[in-house]
Amino acid sequence: MRKHLTLIIFCLALLTDVTSQDFYDINTINTVEITFLESNWDQILDQYYAAGDEERLVGTVSINGQVFDSAGIRYKGNSTYNANQVKNPLNIKLDHIIDDQTMDGYGTLKLANVYKDPSFVREVLAYEIARKYFPASQANFTNVYINGTHLGLYTSDQSVDKFFMRTHIGSDENTRVKGELTSSGGPPTGGVWEYYGEDSASYANYYDMKSDYGWDELIDFLAILNNNNTDVDESLNTDRHLWFLAFSNLLVNLDGPINNPQNYYLYKDDNGRFNPIPWDLNESFGVFTFHQSLGPMGTNQLQQFSPFTNLNESEYPIISKILTNDTYRKMYVAHMRTILEENFANGLYETRALEIQDIIDADVQADQNKFYTYSNFTSNLYNQVGGGPQSIIGIVQLMDTRTNYIQTLSDFQYDSPEIANVAHQPENVSPLTEVWFTADLTNTVDVYLAHRSNTHGIFEKTVMYDDGNHNDGQAGDGKYGVSLIAGSTDIQYYIYAENTDAVAFSPVRAEYEFYDISITSDLVINEFMADNENAVADQDGEFDDWIEFYNNSDTEVSLGGYYLTDDASEPDQWVFPDTIIDAGGYLIVWADKDEDQDGLHANFKLSASGEAILLSNPSLGLIDQVNYLQQKPDTTTGRYLNGVGDFTQMLPTFGYENSNILTIFDELETRTNTIVLKQNYPNPFDGVTNIDFVIKENSRVVLTVQNLVGENIATIVDAELAANKHSYNWDASNVKSGLYFYSLNVDGATIVKKMIVK
Repeated sequence: MRKHLTLIIFCLALLTDVTSQDFYDINTINTVEITFLESNWDQILDQYYAAGDEERLVGTVSINGQVFDSAGIRYKGNSTYNANQVKNPLNIKLDHIIDDQTMDGYGTLKLANVYKDPSFVREVLAYEIARKYFPASQANFTNVYINGTHLGLYTSDQSVDKFFMRTHIGSDENTRVKGELTSSGGPPTGGVWEYYGEDSASYANYYDMKSDYGWDELIDFLAILNNNNTDVDESLNTDRHLWFLAFSNLLVNLDGPINNPQNYYLYKDDNGRFNPIPWDLNESFGVFTFHQSLGPMGTNQLQQFSPFTNLNESEYPIISKILTNDTYRKMYVAHMRTILEENFANGLYETRALEIQDIIDADVQADQNKFYTYSNFTSNLYNQVGGGPQSIIGIVQLMDTRTNYIQTLSDFQYDSPEIANVAHQPENVSPLTEVWFTADLTNTVDVYLAHRSNTHGIFEKTVMYDDGNHNDGQAGDGKYGVSLIAGSTDIQYYIYAENTDAVAFSPVRAEYEFYDISITSDLVINEFMADNENAVADQDGEFDDWIEFYNNSDTEVSLGGYYLTDDASEPDQWVFPDTIIDAGGYLIVWADKDEDQDGLHANFKLSASGEAILLSNPSLGLIDQVNYLQQKPDTTTGRYLNGVGDFTQMLPTFGYENSNILTIFDELETRTNTIVLKQNYPNPFDGVTNIDFVIKENSRVVLTVQNLVGENIATIVDAELAANKHSYNWDASNVKSGLYFYSLNVDGATIVKKMIVK
């Protein structure tokens, strides 16, 4: 049995050149250099901002040395922008003019200027905590230069755009709206999620529609919430919303929807439910101190901000229409207790804040345009900075006292159900077989198995029994059981238990985290390549996307009439002709929109930035499904162990057993500060290429080159080397063109990079 986070299922082994995860690695301080032809760029950007139409100035952007031409740049922000300051927040659209120009899938960069946060860590730390419990942006730090001038150190927050939605919610074309006051001339005012009737004009001041449509759907949701909220869980991802509320209240994020009608997103998933997503967390941890119901808040009020504030305020149905439900209230308390215990009661947040400050310390000192002094930076983690209305409470000053306060409240002292020994039988599950689920519980009244067979589907709750008739031992012994009939796709599940005072989950981060059972089908999607640049060519010499299928059974399978698609809303997008896949055999389908070519060529292409692949039988019953994230050039995602295992990134094994897993580590200098492996140059190349690396301790070093099937092509170094920079040449004049990998092993630690021989 394995436990997985919903957002990280398929991509656990990442390539060492900059990946989507590495771009937001907290240990990496990125460098963004913007070049405008216009010397008066600041004046132009100010004029665009004042006009309010989000026009962009075109310039060249270099990110860590990678150049992006014709990007569009504008200033952003409300209270954080000021025409008289040098360091304004930036919105950089890399694909402004050139389609699909992205940084590993990210088309838009959002850079915040660390306004009103002397500690520099609030936004990044808050996002890091949020990502443990529900979808939230990645965040780290970036130094920004414009026309050679250093503007300062910024926080870099992942845009809540289509790429974000595909990654976390599995679709990107549905209603997406940002909570935003569009005509505010002063402090934000107004309720949150109120219903104002059917005229969309009544909502224009509180929402910014980011999708091409959606007003009717948003208004329908608000009508249900306000007027018929017994059905609210059909239009709201209630569990995710409760995590969102618990996080927002605990971190006293008053510049958000628990107090102000702004700084969050709503996205309607394919199940028809809206999902809340946080945004703009720079004033979390008590920076924003005016509460619309309570008025100005001092230190004691921030520390003792009630978890149930606005519970009875009709202007805040976002809270009052949810937490008045007894079950939802208990779930909310359970979620807040989890966040408290995992981050604050144990002091982890303080440790992480210090670690983050250590990463950026030198860059904060070098920032000549920061809004506070370096002394403020070092002290604000613990102590208040400034005085009067401009004072900023210390993070530890707020959260240590707040943690103690919340833990003394009666709702947080009730004895919750205790869940242990969660298990399923049999261990290896085939389609259409019975699976028994069991768990040991104490102090409970009701126990449920929550389960689904689609990564982005809705969990269905099934009662579990302690009656001696459900594989649960003796009646009344505290062991609960129930069974399900497995389908063709993985089962994801968690245990939910409730008594009169409290609830409990296992895993405690459910529904965002869950247990997973892999279903071993006869016919599976075994491997796929969504960014084929130079790896495998079809019969016409074209490097197209491809999907490999494998037959796990000992008999041949006829695929005639089966369906293949990359769009769940169109499951019959492409139909297999009369095709046989042998017992233990492999079958390749090219996803290239070129059905006139010989062989199997589907009428769609795969997206390298992430989507889904679905295989269905002639009755449109789902046989297998893969949801994947950003793919890297000339690598594949495949099952390991072959045919039955989890998906991971690997070297291509086109039509062969998945056996040579590509186990790759991040650039180790970011972790151990001992090894640096440079990209070979030139690359691509013919003849000779250069390879440089740095070792900072005397070490045993092995530098080798391998082909796509893992065969060793050359050993360049195999020796004890002194701490230093080392440079070597590799002569590939007798090696055929194609993709190769070179690996540096230093005292057992390995880094791998790609090279292309022309």
